[in-house]
Amino acid sequence: MPPRLRAVLVWSALILVLALPLAVAASSPLLAWRGPVYIAAGFAGVVAMALLLLQPLLAGGYLPGLRARGGRGVHRRVGGVLLIAVALHVGGLWLTSPPDVIDALTFTSPTPFSAWGVVAMWAMLGAAGFALLRGRLSRWPRAWRIGHRLLVAIVVVTSVVHAMLIEGTMGTLSKAVLCAAALAATIKVLLDLRTWALLRGARKRQA
Repeated sequence: MPPRLRAVLVWSALILVLALPLAVAASSPLLAWRGPVYIAAGFAGVVAMALLLLQPLLAGGYLPGLRARGGRGVHRRVGGVLLIAVALHVGGLWLTSPPDVIDALTFTSPTPFSAWGVVAMWAMLGAAGFALLRGRLSRWPRAWRIGHRLLVAIVVVTSVVHAMLIEGTMGTLSKAVLCAAALAATIKVLLDLRTWALLRGARKRQA
């Protein structure tokens, strides 16, 4: 396949997978019973889920036109946008219903998806912390890679469970496709970056 055609197909497929859940959410009849702050919080959550697909593609250098080094630079900036989206998501929910957010943060919420979302949020903050401390942890590159990648894996898995348990505006099919793509991309980049080999090496050193 010609490189240019491959690039067009890859980017077209990615845009479709990213845009479809947003389009479905924007046209959902459930929005009729929600206030603007709640709607904005919900859309921030959808955007965050979409960025979870984009992040491993950038980190692995899989997107045509973005080499590995350049893609990782964009990866860091998109990570900042992802944190903002999560903050808007949680903040909007807090403004509309503080007791529900408190129940979620204390793991006393009756809705199962809340706990998964909270775990994803804390794991994301941990992964962001590792990213910020990369320079200081340069003496221990193996530990940094293992810690950051394990936290990212937790973020993606728990976010997917969180999203799939919610019966909201995203639509079942578009949400399932986005979640499956995020999981697949994350697994691929973890395998390509030899994360499991790093873990085995760390265990051997401890033994």
